[in-house]
Amino acid sequence: MMRLKVYADRMSQPSRAVLIFCKVNGIAFEEIKVDISKRQQLSPEYAEINPMQKVPSIVDGRFKLFERFPTDLSRRAKINSVLDWHHSNLRHGAVTFVVNTVLAPGVGLPLNSQLATEGEKLLSSSLSKLENFWLKGDGQFLLGGFKPSIADLSLVCEIMQLEVLDEKDRERILVPYKKVLQWIEDTRYATRPHFDEVHNILYKAKRKFQEKRSKQTNNETGPTDKITLPSKI
Repeated sequence: MMRLKVYADRMSQPSRAVLIFCKVNGIAFEEIKVDISKRQQLSPEYAEINPMQKVPSIVDGRFKLFERFPTDLSRRAKINSVLDWHHSNLRHGAVTFVVNTVLAPGVGLPLNSQLATEGEKLLSSSLSKLENFWLKGDGQFLLGGFKPSIADLSLVCEIMQLEVLDEKDRERILVPYKKVLQWIEDTRYATRPHFDEVHNILYKAKRKFQEKRSKQTNNETGPTDKITLPSKI
């Protein structure tokens, strides 16, 4: 039997969602890295796998992502409605804000404060919609569910991208939304240990950005602001 192949970059939010989904559901697969920082998704070779040149891509003619979903067509339709909303709202706002606040220089683009402001506005309104509409119900997860679906993973992985922000910005954006914060932790717990394992690359990136900000702060402070104690030797 041909093994499933998942072409992904763990710095990509949708890639992480699919990887965690496969791991949690015990789906055997081979992970093949497509380095988006090197624009490998734009190569002619990858275009043969995915003409849209996006990650992730799943290669296996017999596999359908939604085969592991409940057979309830009504619930499946609701999950699709969440994902449709996500791509034009939460994802669009989060990507626009994070790219134009932190990530743009890494792909050779300038930071754009106007786009960052627009992105934060859409991100905040999307988090409010999550808090007050999508997370209604008796369950811990989206649409009142009692276990995370691919929709939960997709949205949580998107919000996790905020880890690379300055901690003050991240707290300012997320702290007002208590349900959202609890839902993120519930999703992490329900998908352990795979959630943190897949997000390790993001945690490493977070530490690198923190170190970079610390160095910039020290450079701006300047050596004249440092107090040198007399040597006791």
